[in-house]
Amino acid sequence: MIICAAVAMCSCGGGVQKPAEAEADAATKVDVSNKSFEELFVEVAPADFDQNIFKLVNQDFTVITAGEIPAHNSMIASWGGYGILFNKPASWCFLRANRYTLEKMREGEKYTLCYFPEAYKQDIMPFGTVSGRDSNKMEQTTLTAVNTPDGLPAWKEAAVIFECTLSAVTTVSKSDFYTEEGQNFVQEGFDDAKDWHKFVFGEITHLWVAK
Repeated sequence: MIICAAVAMCSCGGGVQKPAEAEADAATKVDVSNKSFEELFVEVAPADFDQNIFKLVNQDFTVITAGEIPAHNSMIASWGGYGILFNKPASWCFLRANRYTLEKMREGEKYTLCYFPEAYKQDIMPFGTVSGRDSNKMEQTTLTAVNTPDGLPAWKEAAVIFECTLSAVTTVSKSDFYTEEGQNFVQEGFDDAKDWHKFVFGEITHLWVAK
């Protein structure tokens, strides 16, 4: 049984910011390219993670990365969630079967889910508009790739990094959905057998938060 926070994830804030202050914060970028992973991140137990999952997933977007640097690949997802699966902290995503990143996830059986400050929103968008299978988008990004201590690909500019080990990849069926919205969404996948949608589940092995 899996208990999930679905579709959308948000960071806990302090006081209410004035519009000008919020705009200034959103535009702030910090050069972290010369810093080590240990200088940038601290490990947090999943049970102690206090940020809003619904904002993270649906508004900040999930950057999924798999493969070995420099042969890694990233994509953007805005659907998914976190919960408990097989008595362990877990993540889930809903991906098209033809995604190049999914191919990398299945090959290595490990991947990361990264979330970025608002200032980097435009930097991550190419991960969702260009396929890494047919381009060198990973070389063109302004973000800085880094290996986690376990050797998984991630990004130095991230605010949150989930390290995951693949638990299951399963094909969805239109008949499994009880809403018209859900049935219409998966129907597109079934129009092309190579593009059927997949539920992807992973065990969270480490969770890192920017210092």
